[in-house]
Formats: sequence, C-alpha cells, structure tokens
Amino acid sequence: MNPLPKVSIITVNFNQAEVTCDMLESLRQVTWPNVEVFVVDNASPKNCDVIKERFPEVHLIKSPVNLGFAGGNNIAIKEATGDYILLLNNDTIVPPGFLEPMLDTFARHPDAGIVSPKIIFYYSDNLVQYAGTNQINPLTCRGETIGYMQKNDPKFDVEYQTHLCHGACMMISRAAIDKIGVLDESYFMFYEEYDYCERVKKAGFKIFYNGHSNILHKQSVSIGVDSPFKSYYMARNRVYFSRKNYSGLNKVSAVLYYSMVAFPKNVLKELIKGRYPNSIAIVRGSCWNIFNKVERV
Repeated sequence: MNPLPKVSIITVNFNQAEVTCDMLESLRQVTWPNVEVFVVDNASPKNCDVIKERFPEVHLIKSPVNLGFAGGNNIAIKEATGDYILLLNNDTIVPPGFLEPMLDTFARHPDAGIVSPKIIFYYSDNLVQYAGTNQINPLTCRGETIGYMQKNDPKFDVEYQTHLCHGACMMISRAAIDKIGVLDESYFMFYEEYDYCERVKKAGFKIFYNGHSNILHKQSVSIGVDSPFKSYYMARNRVYFSRKNYSGLNKVSAVLYYSMVAFPKNVLKELIKGRYPNSIAIVRGSCWNIFNKVERV
C-alpha cells in the first residue's frame, strides 16, 4: 500500500482535446508518485476520443450534457479516491514538481482547506496572473489579485494565508469536501470558486497561496476572453454570488452598486466597443437574478 497521500487531478474539457492533451502531457512528468487523473468531457461536439487514445492511464468521463465548470468537476469529484482533489484547468501547463509544495502546505497546516499555486500567464513574458488575493470587496464582489500583471519575482515565492483561491488550480482537502460538499452547480461557470472559498472559510478551514509551486495558464481557451457567453455568466453570477453569500446591508449595498454603477458601465463599455452581443448578454445575465431564487448546496 502506498503510504503517500493520493492526489486526484481533475480537469474539464469542452471542444479542446488538443489543448487538454498538451496539459496531460505535462502531467505525465509530475514527480509526485501517487496520483490519479480524471478528464470530464462536457458533451463536446468534437470527438474527444484522442484523449483516451493518447493517455490510456486517464479516467475519461463523457457527460451527455454540458454541465459547466462546476458540474463537470463535480462528476469526477464524486468518483475520485484521493486524499486531496486538485481542480486544474485544461488550458494549463504544469512543471514536474508543482504538487509537492501544495501538499507540504497541507502537511504543516491541518486547518488548510484549499491551496492554490502561483499562476503565470502562458502567453506573456513571465507575467503573474495570481499570487493570492486580498479580502473580497462586498460592493464589487471581487478581491484584488496580488501580483496581477507584474513581472514574476522571488518576492512571490512565498506562502501565506489568502482570501480566495484561483479556479485554474485549486487543491482541496478531502476533509473540506467531506464537510461542505461539492461545487455549487447553479453557477455553471465563474464565481463558483469564490462561492466555494466562502463556504470553506465558514466551515472553519483556511485558504493558502504557495508561491513555491507555479503553473502556466493560457486562459479562456474554451470560451474566449470577450465572448457573450462569458459576459452573460460574469454578470449573472456576480449578482448571484452577492445574493447568496451576503446578508443585510452588505447584500443591499452590493445589489444597488451593481444596478446603479457596474451594470450601466459594463453595458456602455461593450456598446462603445461595438460588441453588441456582449451588451445584450450582460442585460440577460443580470435579469436572470430577478426570476431565479438562490439555491443552497
């Protein structure tokens, strides 16, 4: 029996089999000896069998419908047998030793629920995307990302407690999953990791950033950086997150700020840029909250 903790690595594929294969190729080089890898295909129109053909060691799960980031990951989380669950975007490239520092954080901090590594933009000259976050702002429903668009530097090669993980790479303890459950599928995509962080903290766990681990992130390969699809869910879930996680004055302030400041600003910005489908998507996503109640996981 292997005495080392098992890591279950889970990624979700949608119509990007070659991108996923690039990520899986990098995973083949990992130095941690006790891992299992799941790929959940979210009902891709394009055939994804090449993934299994080239990586027979991978557990390929084909969902008959597109369940989004949250639902796709949940399918594999329920089948995973690891002591730790690593949710990893398919548009990432990982170095061989990226698992060890995160596992070391869990070993030294029994109350750790989630650990995320340093994330560097793949298509850049070594620019940082994520090195932890400051506390989320109840008005904007966002946390300022530490190191964003800064040159990678040894000052980011540290470990500290942070407020939010990053959905591109988040290692979750089995203890946290057993206590609070899986991701909230009502988000479909975007803000589900923020929501999970809030649930983790409310359950008494802590979130850590460990810059001794790092990955490269291509970002938004499947949906596009400025797609109407993204605009819809970013608008929809920003309001939904505040409705679900805040109460009293914080909830009222967040909804009012979005309605009176962020919403008109974002719609106008898209109109000025000539991205009319995006502006319509923002309106639709925002209005979704009028007709749908908050679901509790």
